[in-house]
Amino acid sequence: MAMNFKRLLPTAKELREEMPLSPEMAATKDAFDAEVADALTGKSGKLLVVVGPCSADREDAVLEYVSRLAKLRESVGEKLVVVPRVYTNKPRTKGTGYKGILHNPDPEKPDDLLEGLKAIRHLHLRVVETSGMFTADEMLYPENYQYLVDLISYNAVGARSTENQGHRLVASGAPVPVGMKNPTGGSLDVMLNSIYAAQQPQTFIYRNWEVETTGNPLAHAVLRGRVGSDGRQHANYHYEHLEHLAQVYNEDEFMHPAVIVDCNHDNSGKRPLEQMRICNEVLDSAARSKTIMRLFRGFMIESYLEDGAQGIGEGVYGKSITDPCLGWDKTSHLIMSLADRL
Repeated sequence: MAMNFKRLLPTAKELREEMPLSPEMAATKDAFDAEVADALTGKSGKLLVVVGPCSADREDAVLEYVSRLAKLRESVGEKLVVVPRVYTNKPRTKGTGYKGILHNPDPEKPDDLLEGLKAIRHLHLRVVETSGMFTADEMLYPENYQYLVDLISYNAVGARSTENQGHRLVASGAPVPVGMKNPTGGSLDVMLNSIYAAQQPQTFIYRNWEVETTGNPLAHAVLRGRVGSDGRQHANYHYEHLEHLAQVYNEDEFMHPAVIVDCNHDNSGKRPLEQMRICNEVLDSAARSKTIMRLFRGFMIESYLEDGAQGIGEGVYGKSITDPCLGWDKTSHLIMSLADRL
């Protein structure tokens, strides 16, 4: 039982220099980030929609997906701010076997982390250059964030990471919004404590540096449902849940209170077609309550080219290898209908 230090990997700066973002696209990132920020603060009145595969497992299918999404974005841009979900670290739940592109860049070379770092940066770069949209990813490994910092416009901290101090500290220095999910047990206190910590200035050790941050005012809540003591999945997007969150998530303690509803995971019981119904119910709740309307800022939707999910080794192009997703045709219809309702 020991750690074997295999090799020294490139620094984030070295990898960004080796695989740079084009100057033309780099010049557009501030404007894209501002769109996302203005949606989260309510300044623009637009809804934020973070949408894409549960796990970005293969470059060709992801690029086809985001190319379609970019065309759809042109039709809904006056009402929605669309950010492609490119989750390159997303593993299967047990954390063994497939652990995301970082660990599985090539089926014949599992856990070649140097190639994995290059693969995840290459994928995000291709998405940005191909679609004109900057990306969302999950901050599963906060020590790796700087490898993608110039490409990401939205970060998520997952349900199993929200209580982790390292995630909270790095989130406090992220230059873009960070969504803190409620933990799997559903505690709002844990989620709100995480948001509060991320909004405060922090000092900590990061990649052998002593780091000081100014705090991230755009850290916010993401509701993804919970698993009860009975072992069953329970939703937390209903009217009463949003109303209660609005009561405890106040402007005296938090900057820019905001909530994004994750329409899959425990909110849907991992039944991806329910995401369409959930979106409509949340919009109905916001229309009935000014309190909810002031807090609600958008959706996370798990979507890919094909409906559902596939088993290990099936090799179906554009079908999720982790949680089941909504297929493209239904996704397109859903996003258009959301824009029509606003």
